[in-house]
Amino acid sequence: MSRRYALYCLPAPGSRLEAFGRGVLGYDNVSGEPVPHPEGLNVLATVTAGARTYGFHATLKAPLRLAAGATEAGLIAAARDLAAAHPPVAVGPLTVAALGAFLALVPEDPPPGLGLLAAECVAALDPFRAPLTEAERAKRRPERLDPRGRALLDRWGYPYVFEAFRFHMTLTDALPEAERDAWHRRLSEAYAASGPEPLVIDALGLLAQDGAGPFRLLARLPFGEPRG
Repeated sequence: MSRRYALYCLPAPGSRLEAFGRGVLGYDNVSGEPVPHPEGLNVLATVTAGARTYGFHATLKAPLRLAAGATEAGLIAAARDLAAAHPPVAVGPLTVAALGAFLALVPEDPPPGLGLLAAECVAALDPFRAPLTEAERAKRRPERLDPRGRALLDRWGYPYVFEAFRFHMTLTDALPEAERDAWHRRLSEAYAASGPEPLVIDALGLLAQDGAGPFRLLARLPFGEPRG
């Protein structure tokens, strides 16, 4: 069975943000267990099926297969070294926003350090990434990308990196245009009711996916903790 890995920003364990995101998507990517949707929002199951596979997160290094000769232990060690050398990143308040056809939580005022963190994650783990297959490349719809986007896709395996990166924690799949405003309002109200706090990133989450199954946490790597 093929295995993919991804480096994510996950909400702090036990935080209100974690509870909100898990409830919206209906899945806990730490335990691997389903989570009930909030009362009155059971219909979320119909608009989160794709996002549920990944769990609540923000992508820092997109899913990858291991290159020939690379090992899971080596990948974990590299991610741990990256985290050990990094200070926390104060992201600040988040807000529900539309990104194209889907909804996500995004920073109200992204700090420069956020893009730098993502760029470091992309570069540090790229030696472990197997080249994209033709099917994987086609899935990214290169015909819809501009020349720079196609160049980023071909070099880094993902088009939304470096200057194209935008931090977001996905809340829904693509929504029909007629439904977006209503879902934006409902999720904004639910997020406000959750008692949101400013986001601080102080750890990396390395997740794994077996076959077509859901992603699940493999290792949580706190910032500033050197390897033993």
